[in-house]
Amino acid sequence: MKKFGYLFPFILPTLWVWGYYQGGIWNYATVFFAFGMVPILDAILGVDKHNFPKEAEKQISEEWYYKGILYLWAFLQVGLLIWACYVVSLNTLQTYEYVGFLLSTMTVLGGVGITVAHELGHKNSRFEQILAKIILDTVFYRHFFIEHNRGHHVNVATPLDPATARKNQSFYQFWWQSVWGSIRSAWHLEAKRLEKKGKSVWSSENEMWNCFFEPLMLMLVLSTSMSIWQGYFAWQVAVFFVLQSILSFSLLEAVNYIEHYGITRRLLENGKYERVDPLHSWNASHLLSNFFLFQLQRHSDHHAYASRRYQILRHFDESPQLPAGYPTMILLALVPPLWFAVMNKRLDAWEKSIHEVRNA
Repeated sequence: MKKFGYLFPFILPTLWVWGYYQGGIWNYATVFFAFGMVPILDAILGVDKHNFPKEAEKQISEEWYYKGILYLWAFLQVGLLIWACYVVSLNTLQTYEYVGFLLSTMTVLGGVGITVAHELGHKNSRFEQILAKIILDTVFYRHFFIEHNRGHHVNVATPLDPATARKNQSFYQFWWQSVWGSIRSAWHLEAKRLEKKGKSVWSSENEMWNCFFEPLMLMLVLSTSMSIWQGYFAWQVAVFFVLQSILSFSLLEAVNYIEHYGITRRLLENGKYERVDPLHSWNASHLLSNFFLFQLQRHSDHHAYASRRYQILRHFDESPQLPAGYPTMILLALVPPLWFAVMNKRLDAWEKSIHEVRNA
């Protein structure tokens, strides 16, 4: 019956749409649920350390049910964005309602949507990769597909990775490092790829052009369509698209901050870094929040074995463990003194344990 828990993410867009039509403070229903109720229920329901038997993994990994949920979300993401732009073009939301609506958009498109794009983007299927790119277009973060797969997973927990937070680095400092660093990294990765093919970085084959023009064209098409529909220049749609994109990818960066805060890999004598294993990412196996995030919080297994599908990601007791699920940790990360007070103790304990493992 656990498999039906992966339908829980659809509660969030339901609350978003319902909250809008209820009006007023109900526009915050999605945010209150995701960052209020889920942390409370997470604490009550606790951690799920269950792993599937190894002999069952292949069958479970290939079940269409789990893929179908992700595919459904990808199409839903586009539909919800169109609906949200229509709502904004009506120009009827009061300021406090608009803020709630915007934060709800972030929670749904950024919180769950980018998680789905992340999962699909790791797969070899051309169809799944296209869906991942479409989702990332909706939040103007298409370069994530390049940098995350070919950069972050190679350089994680090293000074080369902009998406790995350093010890005592606040989320706000990290945000600048990761957002701009990931763009630069994606550009350099494409430059190297094209150089091997004997082509210029300015070639039309540079995937970074698509990373810029696809979401820009989506924004222009939505703005134009709503302008025609409403009979006036709906500039609010373009503003909304940019704002929800910034909030959505900022939520992603908050997750990046949490997943790798202070973790480092040892530089070996041959000049290469030690292999990534389950000790090199923060892990959280909290039952409820993992349903909402398709087990992204079992991040230690994901980084050690990136091709594993979300439904068979494993819990490892030896991985560094977060004290709570991502919704709680995101709120904590927004207050650096609290974050450092909680996480530096755990990071110190990890550093001590990894030192013992390395010298064993």
